[in-house]
Amino acid sequence: MENNVIKKPRLEWLDALRGFTMILVVAFHTILGFGLEAKASSSMQFLVMFRMPLFFFVSGFLAYKAGLLWNWGTLGALLTKKIRVQTVPTIVFFLLGAVLLGNEFGPTVMEWLEKPTKGGYWFTIVLLYMFVVYYLFCFLESWLQRLFPKIPSWLPITLLFVIAMCCYDTCYQPRYFSWALGYRKAPSEFMNYSSFGQLFIYFPFFLFGNIVRRYWEQAQRVMDSKWFFPTIVIIAIFAYLDSQKWHCLRMAWAIIPLTLARFMLLTIVFMYFRHYQQYFTKQTVIGASLQYIGRRTLDIYLIHYLFLPNLPTVGSFFNTYRHNFVLDTSLSVFLALLVIGFSIITSNILRISPFFKKWLFGRQ
Repeated sequence: MENNVIKKPRLEWLDALRGFTMILVVAFHTILGFGLEAKASSSMQFLVMFRMPLFFFVSGFLAYKAGLLWNWGTLGALLTKKIRVQTVPTIVFFLLGAVLLGNEFGPTVMEWLEKPTKGGYWFTIVLLYMFVVYYLFCFLESWLQRLFPKIPSWLPITLLFVIAMCCYDTCYQPRYFSWALGYRKAPSEFMNYSSFGQLFIYFPFFLFGNIVRRYWEQAQRVMDSKWFFPTIVIIAIFAYLDSQKWHCLRMAWAIIPLTLARFMLLTIVFMYFRHYQQYFTKQTVIGASLQYIGRRTLDIYLIHYLFLPNLPTVGSFFNTYRHNFVLDTSLSVFLALLVIGFSIITSNILRISPFFKKWLFGRQ
């Protein structure tokens, strides 16, 4: 291994994919501003199935650094940087959000801290958890490979993925685990305060993206085969319908179609951007726009909560009249783009200061 990371050309379509996913995230939060839940929207009920899994998938994909020599210095430097980038901005905007969005500052802070979603600011916290676990794993993996060179390179990451899937499954088994979704008794305070439940739910998708990147050549051959895409489309359709409509599998087995739908749908979107990557370059308006959003996801995520519309009358309209996928999607995405625009403008203003640029958005 080399001491430095092997730098490869940026995958422009991947930056565009990040931008697309960020739009879906803001669009979902816009729907909530209508006073609607995801199930009440004909579009978000579908899009919410893969938006956050896809976001973490991309994060895991980009987390893999080929040729990096893992030692105590590397581990310490990476952890220090990630902790600074993820925690300082989150704390600042969490407190700012409590001031601007809550009725009373103290009670709002306590209310948000008691919930796993942290007033919306759970994502950066959970992503930090993932990077800490992943960096520690990479350090241990490198040590094991030096000590036991005959161990197959795929074995450690596979074992970690299996463990992550087991933790994921506990979140959907309320009969056995107090933190599980739908549990009727008092929820686990530790899981709520720590947001570990979100870590359990989304870490497998982070690892899935990391595995795809590790074995990128093999993954591309699989994706380019004639049988793969039709197969995952068929699985995605039946898995989604069963998880949302049919409910053929019940109790402990109900998690299977939901999980398959999440993995298959994010893979379909990923393959779409890769297949049509020529349309997502900087030479195209759509590509350049999505890439710009994709490179500013942290800024947008932290700021956009301050600009979300509160339009309960729109929710009343959708509740009164039959939902329409095109109308739901168009309105939520249009408003999401406005919110993203205001968030980027605010970010650019703050970035004038090198101090804010470094400590609020992790840029030197």
